[in-house]
Amino acid sequence: MRTAIITGGTSGIGLAAAKIFLAHDFNCVLVGRSRERFDGVKAELNGHAEFISADVRSVADCDKIISRTVEIFGGVDVLVNSAGIYGEGAITSADEKFFDDIFATNVKGTFFTAQAAVDELVKRRGSIVNVASDAGLRGNYFCAAYSASKGAVVAFTRSLALELASLGVRVNCVAPGDVLTPLTAAQLQASGSTVAELAKIYPLGRIATAEEVAAAIYFLASEAASFITGAILNVDGGLTA
Repeated sequence: MRTAIITGGTSGIGLAAAKIFLAHDFNCVLVGRSRERFDGVKAELNGHAEFISADVRSVADCDKIISRTVEIFGGVDVLVNSAGIYGEGAITSADEKFFDDIFATNVKGTFFTAQAAVDELVKRRGSIVNVASDAGLRGNYFCAAYSASKGAVVAFTRSLALELASLGVRVNCVAPGDVLTPLTAAQLQASGSTVAELAKIYPLGRIATAEEVAAAIYFLASEAASFITGAILNVDGGLTA
């Protein structure tokens, strides 16, 4: 039985990805910092799902994610780097902690979890799917640090795809626009905006669901995408067209 690791797997896109991998008969390891959050969603998971408590900002924890998964399930077929945080504001208001938190989670975590997984993925000719953002493909207003971090994920995806291609490991990336999650709803409420107002900027007239992004993640990890590596798949309703 194949095994997928999903960082940031207890909410939003990561949780939706876990559900679709479980539906396709994968074992799943959901990685997060809160066991309580996993316990809260466990009833929604149909299949063999395990939780590993880890903070991807720690290289030791990135290593632990892979070693514990191998202990539990015997190997790794797919790594989904979905853990990430969002932050916005003018560059003049950004301090070092704000910058470091974004880059440690979005870039360092993605890099070192992938590094830890490489040997196991080579054994099974597996794949990595990273979660970037439309902000990593173009500049977003008042979003310099976050956009830079997701741009780094895009470049990392392409570079690692070239590095691992001869070893049989594929590396791809999804770049979603806004996604209808509790976090997005909270951000809109804080700014006094609505989902309907946000939807107007998208050519398709709405924002994505977490399930739609998860479907793209699963496609890139699946055999249906067996000749795709180094790709950045926009899941943004035409926003960057």
